[in-house]
Amino acid sequence: MKKAIALLMALCMVLSLCACGGAKEEAKAEQPAAEAPAQAAPAEAAPAEVSANLTMGTGGEAGTYYAFGGVLASYVGSNTAIATNVVSTGGTAANITGIDQGLYDLATVQSDVSTYAYFGTNSFAENGAITGFKVLGALYSEAVQIVTCNPDISSIADLKGKAVCVGDVGSGTYFNTIDVLAAYDMTLEDISPVYQSFGDSAESIKDGKIDAAFICAGAPTTAITDLATAKAVKLISIDDAHMEKLLAACPWYAALTIPAGTYAGFDEDAVTITVKATLVCRADLDDAVAYTIVKTIFDNAAAIAELHGKGAELDLKFATDGIAVPFHAGAAKYFAENGITVAVE
Repeated sequence: MKKAIALLMALCMVLSLCACGGAKEEAKAEQPAAEAPAQAAPAEAAPAEVSANLTMGTGGEAGTYYAFGGVLASYVGSNTAIATNVVSTGGTAANITGIDQGLYDLATVQSDVSTYAYFGTNSFAENGAITGFKVLGALYSEAVQIVTCNPDISSIADLKGKAVCVGDVGSGTYFNTIDVLAAYDMTLEDISPVYQSFGDSAESIKDGKIDAAFICAGAPTTAITDLATAKAVKLISIDDAHMEKLLAACPWYAALTIPAGTYAGFDEDAVTITVKATLVCRADLDDAVAYTIVKTIFDNAAAIAELHGKGAELDLKFATDGIAVPFHAGAAKYFAENGITVAVE
């Protein structure tokens, strides 16, 4: 009997333990499953190296556009996979038209004339606006230099009846000439206008074929430097009264003093006006290409300055201040990274 009772108690204990185990498993099953640990988002893949083959319109071979444009193209090409073929052109108007027609991807232009073109004003009012380009950034100041070797010419008024080069037809220099003459109540009809590149106009002065030339370019300018090695050059200043009249009528200009010593034998300051040499591009240029070009140039201003003197003027504030034409989105991205907001529309 005792054995039977002990066996019965053992059996009850086993059944009790099985019931407890089952309850625990059932309770465990009813609990919500723990969420899997969150995985870190994969890092953005580094973009493939940006590459492109571009063409840049500049200016005459004896001007700063061509020389400095070549330096910029070479530097960008040496440090990125963006190759640029630099071509000599008739200047700003030809470059803007060339971009609009698909001939150029990049171009150097005057800030005043590019504004006329984009908004269809002033000299572009008759034919209408050209909007197929955007700004990458202003590069350096361009001086309107009125050069002569004629000792009888000492003021703008003395140009009346003289043979004067006014730049290529439709160039930025051509429009500058019209504005300067207007401040003296003169027009192209008061002079004998000659339409030549900077280099050709310097040669014409040297040979006595013309009396003076308007040359809008960064000073010193190759054409004038070369002329100064052969003859005594003089830069004609704009006097205070006419400067005031000019700036009131054309507020996109600023007064500028070209210091003595800029050219050989040039022993006194010359007061004139300035605009900005600006790098522009096709409006539909790839954003990454535009960004890479602007970043490469402005992040390496010191290195570029060692290759060409105008590199010393590369500056983010100068590049973006007073620019009326919208910037390319790729350029805007770079400037935003450096705390500067620019208009893209």
